[in-house]
Parts: sequence; C-alpha cells; structure tokens
Amino acid sequence: MKFLFTIILFFNTLIFAQELKIIADTFSTDQMKGLSVFEGHVNIVKNNDELNASKVTIYTDTTNKPIKFVAIGNVVFKIETKEKAKYEGIANKVIYLPKESEYRFYENVHLKQLNAKKEIKGDEVVLNTTNGKAYAKGLKKEPVIMIFNIDEEK
Repeated sequence: MKFLFTIILFFNTLIFAQELKIIADTFSTDQMKGLSVFEGHVNIVKNNDELNASKVTIYTDTTNKPIKFVAIGNVVFKIETKEKAKYEGIANKVIYLPKESEYRFYENVHLKQLNAKKEIKGDEVVLNTTNGKAYAKGLKKEPVIMIFNIDEEK
C-alpha cells in the first residue's frame, strides 16, 4: 500500500516565507540529527519550482528550518529564477541550498533554459536562482557542451 505524506515546511527568505509541499511513498525523521528522509516517487513543489526523485534527504538547523536538500536517483526538475528565467532538466543528484538560493546538479546533467533556448550538458552544473549566475564542469573525458539556438534573419 502506498503511503502518502504531505509535509508543509516554511522557511524564511530575505523577502517572505514560501510553502514547500513534499509527497512521497515513505517518510522518516530524526529530529535530534536534523534529518528528514523521503523515499519512493518523491515530488517537491515550491512556487514554480518542482523536483522529482527516488530519494530526498532534508537537513535542518536547530530551529527546524531546512538548510540543505539532497535528491538522488533519476532527478527531474523545473526551476524558475528570480528574473523569471525558466529551466528544466535531469541529473543523477541535486543539492539545493536555500540560504544561497543555489542548485548544484551532479552526474549526467542536462539543463535547458527554456525562454533563452540554451542547453548545458556536463558532470557538474551550479545555478544561483537569485543572481542568475551559472557554471559547469565537464566529464573527465568529455568537455562541457553548451548549445545555443540562434535565430538569424533571412
């Protein structure tokens, strides 16, 4: 039988608190260690951002505010930055740091910027959703691949 857990967490940003909704097959927590683990068809939604993975571990501080999210296993995501740039992609592992508003994507990363028609493929990609800065590293044997679609006038 599939168990459905919906956890509503609030964390502060510089401007306002945002609702975070998590749905998973199973949930376990250790409040003393500041760990919450969601497994099986994990779906996380926060505003226009969405992440799906096999397992997500959330690390919290002493006031139970999330400080780090680690998603592993077939991670699929959609992200919108503060400047309304929209991204979607896949990776084997994603780390989200709420205080920095930063996503770190690892292993077989394929990130698409939808409204600018750009793509990045690599082994490590970092995206800051506040300032819009990103960087990427290639695989040991392969370079970073970036694809631009350029519209030319005829």
